[in-house]
This record gives sequence, structure tokens and C-alpha cells, in this order.
Amino acid sequence: MKKYRYSLKELITRLLKIASPIKGYLFVSTLASIVGNLSHMGLMGFGAAWVLAAAGYASGSPFTYAVLTALSGTLIAVCRYLEGVYSHKGAYGVLAAMRVDLFRKIDRISPAFLVERKMGDILNIAVADIETLEFFFAHTIGPMFTVILLPVTSVVLAWHYSPLFGMILIPFYILISVIIPLIALLAGKGIGMRYRTALGELKSEILESVYGIRDLQIFGVGERRKEEVLAKNRQVNKAAHGLVLHRQTVSSLPNFFVYLARICIILTASYLASAGKGDPVGTIVVSYAAAASFSSTFSLTFVVSHLLEAFASAERLFIIEDTEPLVKEAVNPVDIAPVEEIRFADVTFRYPSGEEPVVEKMNLTVRRGEHLGLIGESGAGKSTILRLLLRFYDPDQGSILINGTDEKDISLSSLHQRIALLEQDTYLFNSSIADNIAISRPGASREEIREAAERAGIADFIETLPEGYDTQMGEMSARLSGGERQRVGIARVLLKNPDVIIMDEPTSALDVLHEKELLYTLKKEYRDAAVIVISHRMSSLSDCDRILKLEDRKLVSYANA
Repeated sequence: MKKYRYSLKELITRLLKIASPIKGYLFVSTLASIVGNLSHMGLMGFGAAWVLAAAGYASGSPFTYAVLTALSGTLIAVCRYLEGVYSHKGAYGVLAAMRVDLFRKIDRISPAFLVERKMGDILNIAVADIETLEFFFAHTIGPMFTVILLPVTSVVLAWHYSPLFGMILIPFYILISVIIPLIALLAGKGIGMRYRTALGELKSEILESVYGIRDLQIFGVGERRKEEVLAKNRQVNKAAHGLVLHRQTVSSLPNFFVYLARICIILTASYLASAGKGDPVGTIVVSYAAAASFSSTFSLTFVVSHLLEAFASAERLFIIEDTEPLVKEAVNPVDIAPVEEIRFADVTFRYPSGEEPVVEKMNLTVRRGEHLGLIGESGAGKSTILRLLLRFYDPDQGSILINGTDEKDISLSSLHQRIALLEQDTYLFNSSIADNIAISRPGASREEIREAAERAGIADFIETLPEGYDTQMGEMSARLSGGERQRVGIARVLLKNPDVIIMDEPTSALDVLHEKELLYTLKKEYRDAAVIVISHRMSSLSDCDRILKLEDRKLVSYANA
């Protein structure tokens, strides 16, 4: 079994493919990087020649060298500007597209995928990990070209003055530009992954703590939660320490060899001088040009240290992108007519991470117009039945038939148009309350939204809001009670007007009066629809035609309404 999901070659290949839409920006930034770094060498080399010519030690016009030195300095400034603007303009455009693609991928593999992952970690991948990839797109591709071109230019120049200078420099360039960075990448890959994973877990822990701060305060477990966050923080610090240690080691080794190379140039010049082949001008020019090229080549070590995080982030992202959905659309999906019958036939199912089945050889038939209640102990699998019906998962054995058609052959969009789900928690998006209700039926008129709100018993409350149906939930969401949020969810279901209504603890946050109003609405408005209600409150199931209990992984008759 591979220690890592992806090799370095796979990661780099995929990232370069992602960067293909911005190849124009990258071409300009890379060209600017090359010209800028060559100009840096020119600044040092022409500057040295200018001083030597002015002192009478070098041939050529001092004015010419002065102009070339000034031109090199100007090009450095211009190229650094162009490199930064174009590399970042392209990089941030790619990052934006990657976030959109990630959302589309999560949308395809959800909601089963979200059951197995922490929301905070997914959020960290979507924001922080993708942001880390900016370094690869904006700061890596250009240096990869300059790290080849600059040593070649420096060696050619050194060879011009003396082949011995060139032969001395070649091993150092290979060591600094190829061997050390490659070893650093291979040796440090696990360090980057440990750091990004620990950081994701810490952010997830903090996010959950912020969301649940009221419960933590109410139950007096804030200190315990703080210790859990601190424990995660220590893991991050430990991983960060390893990353910094690796970074400092990687930067110090090339630094040692850069200075050793300069010493070898001086020793070589001394040897040539003692042999009567000394060239003071050549020695100074080569020394300055090599120093400039080494400074650019040396920056590759910093690139490598940051790439450890970038590659770890890329791997975490690609794991999600390469995750196959547990449920796939049929090759030739069919649409279904209004639902007349739902039948679970010998259904057995266990969660991917579980060992024991949640339901086993379970049979259930629900017909149009029937109101069915489900009860059972917490964790018995009641919500699992609803997830199977909505095809969040497929049964391991048996089948679920709708109007006699296997659910696997039905179009997912058609299935979800016919069935509506109301769970215990209703999420409100940062838009108006009217838009939040209309999520179940985009394009609904304001009058239809009002009618759904009235039937859900929340219309009077909405009228008290600062801007009525146009009130933004981003400002008001935290001020809504659990019952008010749940009634918004009920309004969504009523607006959709589905054939099948599935409710998981729909009245858990409602008082007795509003619970009775909701049950009356369901009985009156949806007497021709199939309604499945899960609840621990028997009062919520009082109007059901049948009540079944889930025990020992099977459904048994509990009571008759």
C-alpha cells in the first residue's frame, strides 16, 4: 500500500493542468522572472566591469558599462513588477475557479460524503488549503525556469574566462539546484501533510466551538472544550516545529555550498595566477555574476520549503475531487409519475464506516395518502430509512421501489422533485427570508411564498421583521428561535407541494399549539400525499394512520392511530 495517495509527479502534473487556462499570464510572469534574474546578473557583472574600466583595468568605455548597469537595474524593477502582477492575477483567478469546482464536486458526492467528514475540515480545504496553492501558481513556475537558465548563463560566462571556472561551478549548481531540492521534497512530504491535516482539525475544532458556544456555556464545559482545543493546538505546533526545522535545514545546506563555491572561485583564481594565467578582470566579473546567479538559485530552497505545504494542500484537495459518489445516476435514468407507492423489499444497509447493518432485510410499504409514523431508540436507524428513500445511499442488499420502479433507475432530480425532507435543524442562508423559503421552488411568486408561510404558522412573525419578507437572514438568523427556524423549513416543504413528505422530528422546537396547527395542516392539505414522520413525541404522531417501531434492525407494528 502506498504511503501517500499521490506521487510528486502526479501532483505537479495535475497542478500544471489546472494552470493551463492562465498559461498566458504565466508566460509573461516567467519571462519577466527570467529577464529580471538575468538583469540581476548583468547589474553585478556590468557594475564590476564599469568600476574596473574606470580604474583602467578593463577594456571598454566606462560610459557603456554605466549605461548597461543602469539598464540592468531598471529592468530588475520593471520585471519584478510585471512578474508579481501577472503571476498573482493568474493565480487568484485559478484559485477562484478551484473553489467553484470543489463546491460542484462536493455537491455531486453529497450528502453521504458530509456524514463522514467534519464540516470545519472541508471549510479549511475550500479556503486555507486552496489559498496555499497560490504559492505554486505564483511563485514556483518562474523560478523553475530561472534555476535552469541562470546557472547555464553563469557557466558559459565563467567558461569564457577560464574553463576551470566553469568546471568548478557545475557541481555546485547541480547540488544546489537539483539534488538538495529533490531530497528536501521527498524527505519533507509527510511533514507538510501532517501540518495541513493538524491545522484543518484545529480549525474544525474552533469552528464547532464557536457554533456551540451557548451550549458549552450553559452546560459548563467550556474549560474542557478549551483543553481539547489546546491539545489540537499542540499538535499543530509540533507539526509546525517539524516544518520549520526542515525549512531551516534545507536553507542552511545550500547557503553553506554557496559560500564554499565562492571560496573555490577565489582558490581557482589564485591557482591560475600562480600558473601565470591569472585574469583579475575575469575573476571579479565571474565572482560577481556567480554571486548574483547563486542568490536566484538559492531562492529555490525557499520555494521547496513552501511547496511542502502546497503539495499537502493539493493532496487533501485531490482526495475530495477523486472521491467517487456512493450513489451514481443511472445510465438511462427515467422520470417518475406522481408517487403512488413506495416499497422497501428486503433492504439491508450498513454505513461505509460501520461494521454492523443498521437495517437488515427490512420490508415496508407506504401508499399515496397514507400518514406513517416511525419511532425507535436513538441511533436505531430511523433517519437512515429516510436517507435511503432519498437515495443519499443505496442499499447493500434488497431494493427500494417507487411505483414499481427500482430507485436506482430513477433520475435523481425527478426523485427529489417528488419528495421533500424536513429535518430537525433548518439552515438559513445569508439572503432574504423570502429567498430562504423559495429555495424549495425557485421562481415562486411572492404571493405563493406568503401562502406557504401562513400555512406554516410563521407569516405573523415575518410581518414583525424590519423589512418583512425582504429581511436579510445574515443579520437576523441568530435572533430566530429554534421554532421560528423550523417553521421556515416547514414553509419550504409546503411551498414545494411534493408527493411525499418526510419529516424528521419536525415539531421538536414547536410548542403544543403550533404543533397542533402543523399536524392539522398536514392532515388537511396533504391527505392525498404520503407523509412519513419520525418523532419521539407521540403527540406528533397522533394523526398517523400507522405507527411502526424500528427495533432489532426491522420495523414492527407499534400502534394504530
